[in-house]
Amino acid sequence: MYVHLGQSVVLPEGEILGIFDLDNASWAYKTREFLDRAEREGRVVSVSEDLPRSFVLARRDGQETMIYLCQLSASALLRRTKSGML
Repeated sequence: MYVHLGQSVVLPEGEILGIFDLDNASWAYKTREFLDRAEREGRVVSVSEDLPRSFVLARRDGQETMIYLCQLSASALLRRTKSGML
């Protein structure tokens, strides 16, 4: 199955490591540090130009970990994984 994150970004469900609410997760210092480091390393992809509400942690091709910033809420993305929506 595939999960549509927004715009033209679709990920295989098996590559998704986690779906996180950006407001709740970014309170932790370690999470902010992780996101900042990933952005410096060029591993952050913004799926939309709107304000992101969640981020998806994914392992592309079993190698590099990528972070996708999404305008959809974490609960909406979770529903998409459960329903098999493209």
